[in-house]
Amino acid sequence: MDSTLLPPALASLRDDALACTRCPLAAERTQVVFGTGNPEAEIMFVGEGPGRDEDLAGEPFVGRSGKLLDRLMFEELGIDRSECYIANVVKCRPPNNRDPSPAEVASCSGYLMGQVDLIDPAVVVTLGNFATRALLGTTEGIKKIRGRAYPFRERSDRSVVPTYHPAAALRSGGQVVAEMRADLIRAKRLLPSVAR
Repeated sequence: MDSTLLPPALASLRDDALACTRCPLAAERTQVVFGTGNPEAEIMFVGEGPGRDEDLAGEPFVGRSGKLLDRLMFEELGIDRSECYIANVVKCRPPNNRDPSPAEVASCSGYLMGQVDLIDPAVVVTLGNFATRALLGTTEGIKKIRGRAYPFRERSDRSVVPTYHPAAALRSGGQVVAEMRADLIRAKRLLPSVAR
């Protein structure tokens, strides 16, 4: 989405992120990958961090993982990117696609929580361990925690639905994809537009 079309508070947060140099990731990025999609979305997807393709494009989930996510969103939720919001825990690519460090996650947490607050989705689907741990404050792994919905910030009208990162599904195959599908169906049932 064109930044001139963003609500003022989200545009301001994006501008702050684009100028951020709080952690070493800023020195090696091609560009900040802030987030994309509908700023009034009922559902938000949160991943770990940008990879090479995302760093070049400036948009989350544009590589192979993004194509799988797009397909699953369409097949299980009946939506495309224009109807959701997609962001990452960290906004700059970790070198060689390594895991972000705790300090890097902490440096970006204000941006992610600001996005969640401003978009205020009914459901946040966390993609993988980093996003799940960041939003639920847990140390549990995704295999153990997925399979159910969790209240978000003690609000009964807001939920987090953890699932696998699409990259894990690409590596592991059919069973993980099937579990992701089940998680997305669970997320769909929580959407106000579906629950009516």
